[in-house]
Amino acid sequence: MSSPKPPLKLPIEVRGLAIDIDGTLTDRKRALNCRAVEALRKVKVPVVLATGNISCFARAAAKLIGVSDIIICENGGVVRFAYDGEDVVLGDLSKCMRAVEVLRKHFDIELLDAEYRRSEVCLRRNFDAEVAKRILEEAEEVDGVKLIDSGFAYHIVDAEVSKGNALKFVASKLGIDVKNFAAIGDSENDLDLLKTAGLGIAVGNADLRLKREADIVVPGENGEGVVQALELLGLI
Repeated sequence: MSSPKPPLKLPIEVRGLAIDIDGTLTDRKRALNCRAVEALRKVKVPVVLATGNISCFARAAAKLIGVSDIIICENGGVVRFAYDGEDVVLGDLSKCMRAVEVLRKHFDIELLDAEYRRSEVCLRRNFDAEVAKRILEEAEEVDGVKLIDSGFAYHIVDAEVSKGNALKFVASKLGIDVKNFAAIGDSENDLDLLKTAGLGIAVGNADLRLKREADIVVPGENGEGVVQALELLGLI
């Protein structure tokens, strides 16, 4: 029987872990990978769960995963530090709603979870995102927003908001240098998260742009990739 491989020699001391949920800990059907959850429960450094989804979803997911109540929601627009704590809102919803009104002139817009979102607007992926981005760039009444694709939905987000900026906020509250965080993700909305952390890891099913920007790309997809990443980091 061969001996286990030693952990990868890392350019940073990993003192925290930020990890996306949908498409990273789950598959496309949002089924949670139990091997990844079991592995995460062995991690001894603080874990921050980061998602484009709403706070109530993230709270429930965090409780099921059972590793941390620290969550980044709405692509960085909302942060929570405790299950029974308060939402800290970092984004301006009114900017995003102005952008929606512009897009309604061009597309059949369907809002998702609108009654629960506090910092951004979530839209069904039923129109051309690149065309929509150009429309928003040219609209005089719209300023300070961006449209991103999570792979599950489109999101109109305050331009000052990102998972990376939210991670800086969380890291400062935890007293950990953000460059001592490793981050794991799969899609466009994880790009700033991976670039902000000291070490960024893309799972095998990740968006090609994310793979190009990541420090490490693991071959395993979704949760299997998470397990591989944790092994490489020496966290399990």
